[in-house]
Amino acid sequence: MLKQIDIQDKAAFNELLQARSMEIDPNITASVLDILRDVKKRKDEALKEYTNKFDGVSLDSFTVSKEEIDEAYANCDPNLIAILEEAKKNITFYHEAQKRQGYELEKDNGVYMGQRVIPLEKVGIYVPGGRSPYPSTVLMDVIPAKIAGVKEVIMVSPPNKEGKINPVILATAKIAGVDTIYKVGGAQAIAALAYGTESIPRVDKIVGPGNIYVAEAKKLVYGQVDIDMVAGPSEILVIADTKANPAYIAADLMSQAEHDPMASSILITTSKTLVDQVEQELAKQMKDMPRKDIIETSFNAYGYTMVVTSVEEAITYSNAIAPEHLELMVEDAKEYLPLVTNAGSVFLGYYSCESIGDYFGGTNHVLPTNGTARFYSPLGVHSFVKTSSYLYYPKEVLLEEGRKIATFAIQEELFAHANAVEVRLDNEKD
Repeated sequence: MLKQIDIQDKAAFNELLQARSMEIDPNITASVLDILRDVKKRKDEALKEYTNKFDGVSLDSFTVSKEEIDEAYANCDPNLIAILEEAKKNITFYHEAQKRQGYELEKDNGVYMGQRVIPLEKVGIYVPGGRSPYPSTVLMDVIPAKIAGVKEVIMVSPPNKEGKINPVILATAKIAGVDTIYKVGGAQAIAALAYGTESIPRVDKIVGPGNIYVAEAKKLVYGQVDIDMVAGPSEILVIADTKANPAYIAADLMSQAEHDPMASSILITTSKTLVDQVEQELAKQMKDMPRKDIIETSFNAYGYTMVVTSVEEAITYSNAIAPEHLELMVEDAKEYLPLVTNAGSVFLGYYSCESIGDYFGGTNHVLPTNGTARFYSPLGVHSFVKTSSYLYYPKEVLLEEGRKIATFAIQEELFAHANAVEVRLDNEKD
């Protein structure tokens, strides 16, 4: 079921690294571009047509009323509300520590300079529709934005054929503190957030997962607005020693494989016997899994095992893969953490399954995929702020240092830059 890679086979390992590097179908890109241009031009009129075409519902208004939100919250299972509230506390606890402060530096000559940390004004959160609601997406996207001080958090989500958004999503939005919710999805929702319409304001940043059309739309509007990242299918890499429980490993590999046929699940271990035991556990646990077909497809295409000589060697291979989720299912796991340089989120020990981070533990589950953990970070408070610098030069210091600045500018043949300094120097001669 899982393909075994010989660590001596460099070609096979390189194939693993490139396995999911797939280009988008040009027809999809062309379709998304058409939608983006149409919404930019015709605004709400285009949104209504696409909502009718893709979601099968005709809407007079995209705005979700306060009454709809309150009703959804009131009708939600109280036990689920309590769980969502506790998850919010955990996520808040973790992200509060990410808040940044500006700074100011002063030199002896009276020059001072500094940096301000400024929250974005408007952020758009995309929450997928479909049969399964994803309240975790709402919490993970909205809470860091609120902690950062974003003035207005706007949520978009596709309506069902009754013109409604899943009530659990609405209840979670109320808990998280979303300011406004709109019933619109797909690439057209991304266009509305990027360009603005009569009903939906333009935002500064768009975050949140979606299907391939949503992902491509986000990529195409980047530059017009900021986005969180270009996300691909989910992935997990488990590093396990001889003391790891094969039943736990199998369960954790399946937890990501069920997301998508293109999800990737990798086991790197110091024990060939453990690989065999995990395969047996997979066969046993998969029997009754509702998403068995998806898991099997994922494993057959993107499931791998590797046997190495040490945990340190396993981490070396893991750093090359740069997984979204990395589980160090080894003894004294924290001792190995400094060796990990490329991973979206790391889960330490035999009992810290990735599912904890997806829902409840507090760390963010919006993570870099497809090897981009080499240079991307998880979503966080830092994702919703920008910085601005400032500088003050007294007259006396400019007179002292101005000639050096003008010389520097002339070296780059930017004579007007030099002139901006020289005008001041000449004016102050007397």
